[in-house]
Amino acid sequence: MYTDTSDAPEPIALRLEAVSKSYRTGTARVPALREVSLSVPAGTFTAVMGPSGSGKSTLLQCAAGLDTPDSGRVLLGSTDLSRLRRRTLPAFRRDHVGFVFQSYNLLPQLSVARNVILPLLLGGRSVEQDWLQYVLEAVGLTGLEERKPQELSGGQQQRAAIARALITRPDAVFADEPTGALDSAAARQVLDLLRHTVTDLGQTVVMVTHDPAAACSADNVLFLADGQLDGSMANASVRDITERVAYLGER
Repeated sequence: MYTDTSDAPEPIALRLEAVSKSYRTGTARVPALREVSLSVPAGTFTAVMGPSGSGKSTLLQCAAGLDTPDSGRVLLGSTDLSRLRRRTLPAFRRDHVGFVFQSYNLLPQLSVARNVILPLLLGGRSVEQDWLQYVLEAVGLTGLEERKPQELSGGQQQRAAIARALITRPDAVFADEPTGALDSAAARQVLDLLRHTVTDLGQTVVMVTHDPAAACSADNVLFLADGQLDGSMANASVRDITERVAYLGER
């Protein structure tokens, strides 16, 4: 059994301070985020929901360092992303940010184990075998380490993607519609796994989803509308979330 001896996480894993972002469409600039401020406590599971075009994906990209806000600050762990130079951002993301995508993004020529440890290999970091085995066991892939992604089910591939996101012990894991390509049974397993990483591994997870059934797995649901934060719900039911999203879409 692996024992994690790393320092306890900070109380706040992610903080956005008055973050704004817009994109150019032709000659006009279209705002995607409008002075969004929020805090995500460490060791919690947060879902982000809202109507199409509300800014969910932009929020995730800015929070994870994949995009740069026009104004405001993003603090991940103890790092102010706005102070990082552009050429240092990729290395920071590789070492401190975990990503889980709808399309898994596994390399087909690599085994499950090699896919999982890829962030470590790219960063020139050594692989702690005890931690690797602990992560593989935690996501239910023990015994499948040498299989290629195409030899796994969709749910198993997403489990491998989650293991890859965890291997660097990131400040936060960002999941972009992680169950969108899965059937209901596999989706439930992946959501249970994300819940497990928070409850039993102390990980911080931020997930964008359009599915109220997925969002109700989170501790807290943040709602966006027209690029602005429009309330939140803690321990919400599917019905509560569905009604809230419908209301935002009708306004």
